[in-house]
Parts: sequence; structure tokens; C-alpha cells
Amino acid sequence: MPAAPQTAAFGAIDLGASSGRVIVGRVTPDGVGLAEVHRFPNRPVRVAGTLHWDALGLYAGILDGLRAAGTAAGRLTSVGIDSWGVDFGLVDASGALLGNPVHYRDARTEGVPDRVHTTVPPADLYAATGIQHAAFNTVHQLVAARDTPQFAVARQAMLIPDLISFWLTGVAGTERTNASTTQLLDPASGDWAHAVTDALGIDPALFPPLRSPGDPAGFLLPDVLAETGLSGPVPVVAVGSHDTASAVAGVPADGGNFAYISSGTWSLVGLELDAPVRTEAARAANFTNELGVDGTIRYLRNITGLWLLQECLRQWQADGQDVALSDVLAEAGRAIPLRSLVDAGDDAFLAPGGMPGRIADACRRTGEPVPETRGAIVRCILDSLALAYRAAIADACRTADRTVDTVHIVGGGAQNELLCRLTADACGLPVVAGPVEAAALGNILVQARALGIVHGTLGDLRSLLRGTQHLRRYEPGDRRPWDAAAERLDALRAGVPAA
Repeated sequence: MPAAPQTAAFGAIDLGASSGRVIVGRVTPDGVGLAEVHRFPNRPVRVAGTLHWDALGLYAGILDGLRAAGTAAGRLTSVGIDSWGVDFGLVDASGALLGNPVHYRDARTEGVPDRVHTTVPPADLYAATGIQHAAFNTVHQLVAARDTPQFAVARQAMLIPDLISFWLTGVAGTERTNASTTQLLDPASGDWAHAVTDALGIDPALFPPLRSPGDPAGFLLPDVLAETGLSGPVPVVAVGSHDTASAVAGVPADGGNFAYISSGTWSLVGLELDAPVRTEAARAANFTNELGVDGTIRYLRNITGLWLLQECLRQWQADGQDVALSDVLAEAGRAIPLRSLVDAGDDAFLAPGGMPGRIADACRRTGEPVPETRGAIVRCILDSLALAYRAAIADACRTADRTVDTVHIVGGGAQNELLCRLTADACGLPVVAGPVEAAALGNILVQARALGIVHGTLGDLRSLLRGTQHLRRYEPGDRRPWDAAAERLDALRAGVPAA
């Protein structure tokens, strides 16, 4: 790679489930500054009953963002890409995409886990991969796709950030942090779990060669440079391409005794470990062992997060209500605390549509008071999320034999003051909120280290964030109401209606 200047501008392509961003990060040995230069929607499209990602629309937004990045920065030192996990595009021998990638919320995997488990029992699958059970995991999607015409002519499966990287550079690779979400990778070795792939008849060669955060991933192609107006050469660096891997790298922790909540559409709640935990207790608690930056393990539980709130807002707006997020959060702040609770991780909330009604129905089924106003519904969501965070952190510490003294909330949820305060109260621990753009920061810091602008360990990279990013600390209040609420929610999960 070309030598980088001591003050450099890096492009972070950060794709989320509802929007994509291109962010320019200016990095010096003393700190990091960010500027979002382009944001574009990520709108799934349902065609003939199948829910797809609009991959070409995302790519067009990325090119627009790189063009804006060049205008803002003059020249980009390098580019890195992160996105959500599990989903992939099938590519033929010529490198052409065989249809838009199928969305993980599509129904094609219904019943597929049972088929997989008849070949590889759940305990064996967990012992090999350490990944929590989810119907949308890549292993199930591949089995669901196996009899399709596209799969018959496919030569490679590229996870979403790897597909974007391939289009930008012409170089194919599979970055390990995202590969670990497939439920086909051994988190200890960082290689494919061959006992699983062999048993299921999935050829690991379907995926391009593995690479790790910090590895070179090619250079922007001449047509990309022409389309965006960037001056070449511009290297692309493999980063923690699973957005949570980059977000956890962007946690401004001081020391190792912390829990994190990467809070967005999903809430990823857990610990950073040196080695995977693949015990039966960990499997029963539904914890996943995904790879992080520098060989770390993201030991976490995946919880349906602000999706619940996002879907309520979308439904109210679709119903013609003039409502903004700030309005409903203010209403929630005035609502009765801990009045109505739901299991935030219930699969009943996974699909889009009608979320306020589904939350009311869930309360009705379990005998909870049915929330009837927007404020009561949102307060139910936030109280229930805080309790889910509390349970996940407690279970992570128990099954990994760890203690924590601080909870870090990063991502969009760090801006939700009410949720942060409720989380501190529920967990009985101080909460440090921020940075909001943790995924972009982790992405950029890995690029900067690969180019020699900054040096050191993951802890050294995090120390740059503590002095340059806006952070807010929330101290816990009275935990006793939350203890009672947790017991009540446990009873609801066990099928015992509220008194």
C-alpha cells in the first residue's frame, strides 16, 4: 500500500438495516474526527412474495457517498466497509450477481432449522461454531437456497460487505468477523468448521478466501475512480466488516471489565473475551461467539432492539399521525414506569408491520396491562429493553465467569437518554453512552492502523476515542423496582400470567 500522510482522511462505508452512511474520518496520532458526508435509505423490496435487499440501490448510494467524500476530503487515504451479518449474494463464474440478496427477515428459512438439526444436532452445531440459534443464520439460508436455479449456477457466495468490496475492487474475499455470523466458522481457529460443512454438504470454497481486519482488500477500480472523481490509487482495507465488530472496536472502554450494548435496529449485548465459551450453559442461554478485531470474541446475545420503536413510529406515520421520535420519547418519560412488560426477544416481533397492535396483543396474552397510548407503548418497549439488557449482561457474566463494572452503550441508542437511564437503573451499573458512530470509528481506526497512522493494541485505539468523542455517564438509581419487574417478566416468559 502507498505510504499514508501523518494526517489522513479515511472513508467508512457503514451499512445498517434501515440506512447507509459514508463517513469521512480524519485521523492523527492524537485523535479522530468524523464527518458524515452522505446518508441514503436502505429499503427492502418484496417481489413475488420474497423480501430482498436492493443491492444495486445500496451500491449507487455508496458511489454517491464516495463522490461526496472526495469533495469533502480532497483525497481519501483508504476505504473500509461494514454492514449487517448473515445475508449474502450469489455470484456466477463471470462475477455477476444472480439476483438481489434475500433479506434475513424473509420467510424462506421457516422450518429449515429443523432440517439442519436432523443432520447436525443443535448441541453439536454450537460446540463447533459457538453461534446462537437463529432461523435467519446463513447456514439455514444456504440450505433454503440450495434447490433454487440461482444456486445451481452460483460459484461464490459473498456476504454483503464482501460483495460491495468486490464491486469496488474486483478482488474477492471473505472477512472473518462477518464470516463468523454464518454459523459455519470455528471461532477458535478462525477457519471453516469443516465437520459442519461436510455434514451439511456445503463446500467452504463457495466463499472467497478468508481475510482479517487490517488485511489489504484491493484498490478502487478505474471505473469506480471515474464515477466518484477520486484520485487513485485508493486502497480498500478489510475492517471488522460485521458492523457490530467495528462498533465494539469503537467502544471507548478503559480496561476489560465492561459490558457493551451496540444499540440500533438490533441490540447486541455482551462481553469481549479472549476465547469462545461453547459450554452447554452458554448454548442454553443463547449466547453467540462471533469474532472481533484482533482475534477477540464478541460473546453476546442478539436482542430485537430499537426495531420495536422504529416499527411503531413507521406504523403511526403510515396511519396519518404527525409524530416524531422526540414526541413519543417525551410521552414515554411521563408514562407510568414498569406498568406493562413484554419479552423484547420474542420472535413474534421479528416481522415488520402492525407493531403497536402486536405489543398490545402480547400484553393481552400474558395478562399484562394493555398500553393504550403512544407514550405507554413506548414506555413498555424501553422498560422491556432495559430488562432484556439486564438479563443478557447477568447471563453473560454467569456463563463466562466474568464481572463487569461499567456498561457502554454505543450506536443510535446512545442518543436515547431515557433508554440509557433506564438501563443504568435496571442493571444497577453506571452506563457510559457514546459514541453514536462507534461502527464508523472502529472501521476507521482499523484502517488508520493498517496504514501506519496510529499504532498499538485495541486498547490503544480505544484510548484515542475517550479524549475526542462526546460521552455521557448515567449513574444507577433505585434497583428494587427493577428486581421485582425482572421476576415478573421471568414469570411471563415461563407462561405464568400476571396476577
